[in-house]
Amino acid sequence: MSSTTQGNDAEGVEFYYESDGTVTAKDLETGLARGGDTRAEALTQLAEVIQLHEGEGEPIDDPDGFLRDELDIDPDDLKTVEPDDYPEFMR
Repeated sequence: MSSTTQGNDAEGVEFYYESDGTVTAKDLETGLARGGDTRAEALTQLAEVIQLHEGEGEPIDDPDGFLRDELDIDPDDLKTVEPDDYPEFMR
């Protein structure tokens, strides 16, 4: 169960306080959300996601290497996933 701060604006950030002690920050304009152990960590994660959503960031030269090294995902496991089902950043 989580609780949230008040706020019905279409802009800004809403915080959700989870029962496990973590905090989720949700951007009200985009609907994107990220979590962390603190509000500051959640906001930092959210800022990164918004930047990627808006097309910022650096291209990944070796997607398979990135999956293995950064996300600990075996690229061969993704071969069973249809490309249309990939997250947008992998398309």
